[in-house]
Amino acid sequence: MERPGSRAHGPGKRLSRDERLRNELALCDRWGIPHSLFRGIGDGTWTARDRAKARAYLEYQRTLCPQCSTRYDDWDHGGEGQEDAYAVTVQRCVGCQVIADRQDQLGRDGVDTNGVKVGLIPAAAAAALQAQRELAGHRHRITDDD
Repeated sequence: MERPGSRAHGPGKRLSRDERLRNELALCDRWGIPHSLFRGIGDGTWTARDRAKARAYLEYQRTLCPQCSTRYDDWDHGGEGQEDAYAVTVQRCVGCQVIADRQDQLGRDGVDTNGVKVGLIPAAAAAALQAQRELAGHRHRITDDD
C-alpha cells in the first residue's frame, strides 16, 4: 500500500514542500472554512478544489507522528550524504515546569490528584478572582452579624 503523499505528482505532494500552504490549510481546518474563502477568492461554498485540498491535508496529517509531528520520509534512512531534516533541541517551558511542580506538591500534600488539572491563568485574573472571593466572604460575614 502506498503511503499518502508519496506519489510524485499525487494529491498532497505539494503539502510536504509548501509550509505556507500547510499553515493556511491548518487554519482552514481549525476554522472549518474552505481554502478559497481563506484566500479571499471564494464565497464560502466548498468547491471541488477546496474539498481536494482538505482531503490532501487530512492525508498529510496522517503521515505525521502523533508524538513528535515529523514525517517518516523527512528522516535520513541510511542514504549517503543525506542529512536529517530535524535537529534535536532542548528547551524548558517555565509554565510547564510550574504546572508539574504544583502537581507534584499536591501529591506530596496527600491531595487525591485523580482528575485534577493544574493550569495557568494570567496573574491579573487570579488577583481579580481572589478579590472577588474576599469581597463575597466579607459580604457574607456582614450578613451573618446583622
